[in-house]
Amino acid sequence: MDEQFDKYHFGSGMSLNGLPGYDQLGVIVGGSLSKGLTVRLDAGRSVEELAVGRYVVVHGKDNRRFFCIINDVQLQAANPSIQNDPPDISDPFLRDVYIGTAAYGTVTVAPQLMIDTDGTPRPVKTIPGHFTPVVNASAQDVNDVFGAEDASHFNIGSPLELDHTQINLDLARLVQRSTGVFGKSGTGKSYLTRILIAGVIAKEQAVALIFDMHNDYGWEATAEHASKVKGLKQLFPHKVTILTLDEESSRRRNAPYDAAVRISYGDIVPEDIAMLKATMNLSDAMIDASHSLHKRFDKQWVEWLLNGTSEDYEEFASSSPIMEGTLQGLKRRIERFQRWDFLTPQSVEDSVSRIIHLLADERKSVVLEFGRYGNSVEAYILVANYITRRIHEYYVNKKERSLGDKTLEPPQLMITIEEAHKFLDPVIASQTIFGIIARELRKYKVTLLIVDQRPSGIDEEVMSQIGTRVTALLDNERDIAAVLNGISGAAGLREVLARLDTKQQAIIMGHAVPMPVVIKSRAYDEAFYNAVMGAKTDPKQVADKLGSSPKRRL
Repeated sequence: MDEQFDKYHFGSGMSLNGLPGYDQLGVIVGGSLSKGLTVRLDAGRSVEELAVGRYVVVHGKDNRRFFCIINDVQLQAANPSIQNDPPDISDPFLRDVYIGTAAYGTVTVAPQLMIDTDGTPRPVKTIPGHFTPVVNASAQDVNDVFGAEDASHFNIGSPLELDHTQINLDLARLVQRSTGVFGKSGTGKSYLTRILIAGVIAKEQAVALIFDMHNDYGWEATAEHASKVKGLKQLFPHKVTILTLDEESSRRRNAPYDAAVRISYGDIVPEDIAMLKATMNLSDAMIDASHSLHKRFDKQWVEWLLNGTSEDYEEFASSSPIMEGTLQGLKRRIERFQRWDFLTPQSVEDSVSRIIHLLADERKSVVLEFGRYGNSVEAYILVANYITRRIHEYYVNKKERSLGDKTLEPPQLMITIEEAHKFLDPVIASQTIFGIIARELRKYKVTLLIVDQRPSGIDEEVMSQIGTRVTALLDNERDIAAVLNGISGAAGLREVLARLDTKQQAIIMGHAVPMPVVIKSRAYDEAFYNAVMGAKTDPKQVADKLGSSPKRRL
């Protein structure tokens, strides 16, 4: 009792209950399950030591441990007059007397999980009582919650102020549902996404199809300070195939690729055009016109529209409800297709069939680089929608055929798209293939990995179906509300999310983790390369091997 009294009042630094390994912060003095627990800090503790997002453990009765996250830090005074008439603290002795007694610090902690006496993490349904000790979370506490790295668990980073402790994501659960990576521009969304995809490929939990808008994932990427980091092909030369829409860009960047992709005008259908309504300023009448043209001319409808004359349009308008002006307006917008070299009037080899073969039969992940076309949102949306629509059809048919024979079941597929709000806007999400996948295609073994800086622009129903959310710093209130919608304890996590560092920090919530966790993501460096590759690979040898084989057009 005397030892506990000395520790509480004078911060003697003794371990909790005389056991080594515990670092007591204070005791519980109030709070509730819904609003969090108030912890009065011990006299020897400074509020400056404690940061929002840090993990603490409350040791309750019968060896129960409540795993909690700090979501607020406060200064308190026993006598309100101290705030109006602060004492003279020029004398160090008087300062020490006041601090911790008349003036003290508190933190609010939100219980996230309860580790029962058998070591099993369970949902929190009660709270510990008054004066229960609160300690810093140890490495063992974190491991008891998140488990060890194994065949399906992947080290994504470390909790705040526990640099030598791993947070291991359950990748098997991650790929079962769609995942979102969110954060304002410049917070490292591509960096986090690259780590996640590398883990999924390394642990062989799914194959990935990545629509690489800015050439960040294939061969190599440019990090801060203009340094180069390895792409997925260098890490997994036998598990990843690079395709490109822009051969010239790939050659200019000295980025090896396996084949070039070409799409015929005849493969474009009105549904692909409808996805471009907002970005190309298409009216409803123009979209209706595309359906009428497709019905009349089938695969030749785009070419007919591009090569048609005023007389052709007048004749078509005379026999349909489509006005000539509508056809002229649609033509002016579709004409930009002629600037995209990957679109050709002639029939070409079926690129999508080749991509499906790589994914489903060879079980390789595919990175589709857009080169200079990544700067065109219209090109990105058109290609991503066209390819995904075909893959959707294949997976639905394949999964249904496999109901009587599991050997026919296709591998789990994770499709990565950037600028996701362009595909999942509330106005069009219910009609797009990406909206369908996000809402219901999990049962067909296809999920999305969406990367976006504007989660508030994504349809609310789609957001509710995102199983795991990896969120870097956001400062827009609507975006923060969208990410936290449907998350238990969202009020406390709001403060945590708004105070993340601008780089290398994120909060992970949802299906792949047992509780929300703030991480410092692991470095994407040689140590990471060796960990996921198992052995060091010489990128020059891989490049020479790729360069020795002729490139094909798909």
